Amino acid sequence: MLFNSAEFAIFFPIVTLLYFILPYRSRWAMLLAASCYFYMAFIPIYILILFFTIGIDYFAGILIEQAQGRKRTLFLFCSLLANIGVLGFFKYFNFFNSNIEALFRALHLPYAVEHLSIILPIGLSFHTFQSLSYTIEVYRGRQKAERHLGIFALYVMFYPQLVAGPIERPQNLLHQFREQHQFNYQRVTDGLKLMARGLFMKVVIADNLAPVVNRVYNDPTHHTGLPLLVATILFTFQIYCDFAGYSSIAVGAAQVMGIKLMGNFRQPYFSTSISEFWQRWHISLSTWFRDYLYIPLGGNRVVRWRWYCNLMIVFMVSGLWHGANWTFVIWGTLHGLYLVSSLWFATARMTLVRWSHLNRYPLLLHIWQIVTVFVLAAFAWIFFRANSVDDAYYIVTHLFSGPWELGEVGLRKAWPAFVGLAVIGLVETLQQQWETRDLFTRQPFVIRWAVYYAIILTICFWGRFGKEQFIYFQF
Repeated sequence: MLFNSAEFAIFFPIVTLLYFILPYRSRWAMLLAASCYFYMAFIPIYILILFFTIGIDYFAGILIEQAQGRKRTLFLFCSLLANIGVLGFFKYFNFFNSNIEALFRALHLPYAVEHLSIILPIGLSFHTFQSLSYTIEVYRGRQKAERHLGIFALYVMFYPQLVAGPIERPQNLLHQFREQHQFNYQRVTDGLKLMARGLFMKVVIADNLAPVVNRVYNDPTHHTGLPLLVATILFTFQIYCDFAGYSSIAVGAAQVMGIKLMGNFRQPYFSTSISEFWQRWHISLSTWFRDYLYIPLGGNRVVRWRWYCNLMIVFMVSGLWHGANWTFVIWGTLHGLYLVSSLWFATARMTLVRWSHLNRYPLLLHIWQIVTVFVLAAFAWIFFRANSVDDAYYIVTHLFSGPWELGEVGLRKAWPAFVGLAVIGLVETLQQQWETRDLFTRQPFVIRWAVYYAIILTICFWGRFGKEQFIYFQF
């Protein structure tokens, strides 16, 4: 079920109403049933995969807590093997199989393993990582094993963040399903405002940019120069508004019920360094890799060359997590190289700033840093969006080729997105200095409701509904 669908417009108020009507001891069961229905709206049979991993991790958590010594590690290994095994089979089997087949052909060796006709279960990477965080935290002694199977199942399947995050930790989410959340007008309206913002970003901006980006990136060899450059820049905004829009809807929907999810984005395109970008972009995933891969590898508490290797490993794995394609691996590798290069040349950059006297103009330096990070991120997005490495190579090598004509890419039809981008850009610029929600609530009643109606009408008349899935659903 899509957040931008008519089905969800019916599903959400019914579930929310039932949540507040039912006794709080029964709410978990209703939420679990609703989450099952929500997930089964895509491919019903794949809910069995969720049940399998939930069962494995539920018993693994209890066994890990009760065991001592090597048995604890053994039970954790079983959990890791089951979760990563399912993820590897559905998401990466054909990818690795095709690469092994290509290698055998290059060596003129026979290879008879057939590709499998399987569809990737929606959101598999997200709920797999959320479930893994539970068993790892139990193993580390930071989380008590959950004895209530239904509550644990709800932790993995909670519908707002089931298919595209945020990827939660058990310490933050599990206990909230046992708490009694009363109806609170301010909290509910704040949650609805978040949902409206997310829907605005998705259907008005991202979905109106999608036809332009798709037209160019799905057939890049028929374009050169300006269309490629424009489509690349537009995709940079499309993917942000698409994914941040989803996260806002998810966080808002949970907030309406009194359940707090972690924020996933903090104006990432205002970052002044690649390191800061990853502190603002897909925060739940970047912190997951930090805590469960980067730090166990040694983090920055090792010799410099190993520190750089750790960073590269994390970003390459992050790229592969996003998709079974070399384009994603290259995307992750680029960000790893960006970060390692920024550390390697830190002294040289500071010297260059002093030599150019940019340090005397803090605002100009700040703008320069933001533009630099944006350009680097936009370049890396080429590989993320391209359908193949060959397409990405063509785009990169023809990005600044002539003739400089825009051609027919449907840019005029995307004008609602540009208006929306101006609005979101203004809001996020203000958020750099003020808490815009508090600032807005202090405005007169007439102004506030005029804005509400304007947003609703814009979504209704300019939004594209049911035409585009959320981009991160494929991961």
